[in-house]
Amino acid sequence: MLIKNSSVERFCEILREGGKKIVFTNGCFDIIHAGHVRYLSKARSFGDCLAVGLNSDASVKRLKGKSRPVNSQLDRAEVLDALAAVDYVIIFDEDTAEDLIAKVKPAVYVKGGDYTLDNLPEAKIVQSYGGRVEFVKLVEGRSTTNIIKKIAKNE
Repeated sequence: MLIKNSSVERFCEILREGGKKIVFTNGCFDIIHAGHVRYLSKARSFGDCLAVGLNSDASVKRLKGKSRPVNSQLDRAEVLDALAAVDYVIIFDEDTAEDLIAKVKPAVYVKGGDYTLDNLPEAKIVQSYGGRVEFVKLVEGRSTTNIIKKIAKNE
């Protein structure tokens, strides 16, 4: 289900009032691959529902360069929403998910194993209200960048 950023705070309050343990992760999710699917399934295992913060097209362009994203934010949101592990998708325009995390207040914030508490600005916000941060090992060799390189090489 795609949740509007403007209503996410109240929506998450209702989930928590209903006893739900919210797990949150975020990313570009430009070309969904097996690494994403395994990562999102593992993230979902930490709670009752998984909310995914999805970088907007403008945000992805700033973070990844002018040739990205390959797929539009609405297409990326639709694909994410179709995955069994994903309950909610929220598109955000900032380069980090700090503002969105402050609204969602997840019990568990999940990021890939290429991050640490020291280089993850969102971690301080999560820890400030008693949430925890979990890191999930990435699937080696699986990345959108590798897929794009492989396609370019075969052209």
